[in-house]
Amino acid sequence: MQFASKLGKRIAAFAALAAAAVTLSACGFNTIPTKQEATKAKWADVQSQYQRRADLIPNLVSTVQGAAIQERTTLTEVVEARAKATSVNVDASTITDPAKFQQFQQAQDGLSSALGRLMVVVERYPDLKSNQNFLALQSQLEGTENRINIARNDYNESARDFNTTLRTFPSIVWAKTIYGGEKPFEYFQAAAGAQNAPSVNFDGLKPSDPAPAAPAAAPATVQ
Repeated sequence: MQFASKLGKRIAAFAALAAAAVTLSACGFNTIPTKQEATKAKWADVQSQYQRRADLIPNLVSTVQGAAIQERTTLTEVVEARAKATSVNVDASTITDPAKFQQFQQAQDGLSSALGRLMVVVERYPDLKSNQNFLALQSQLEGTENRINIARNDYNESARDFNTTLRTFPSIVWAKTIYGGEKPFEYFQAAAGAQNAPSVNFDGLKPSDPAPAAPAAAPATVQ
């Protein structure tokens, strides 16, 4: 009888815990951390694609130098933009800090703009456009740019879903209490002038300047 009584109490306790878990789940207690982790995963995808692009640029610069070495200014812009983009410190707080997020996006958009101008310059060099190594790198960059756009859109959608969760019932109850310290995520915005084709002032190029050194493929700081 004593054994049966203890067993009955354990079963009752287990049933109570199970019921509590179901209740918490039904009222949205787990919704905030679940969506938060999903958004962080999307952010990691964005980071991965930007890093892939940064790693392709050293070979691209070296290839262009060999066929269009007089285009010093445009190559220097690419090298400097990559250095700036990879020097931005990125950690978990970036996607909830408006200033950090804007700094990150501006640096990446600056690199996109510099690469766009470089591709305009390439049009002046038929030999370079037929270079197999350059064509392979160009194809990889185009594919990476597409993946960056997809990753950014997926992140924005996940961030929107999470941010809405913080403001709607019943999850807002937990957002104001247990998860009161959680901040909304920032969104990627279209770069200013993104709808315009890159412009290059060829008169401003300086053939006498020394060629820029190809950047090393050092990864950005990610935590």
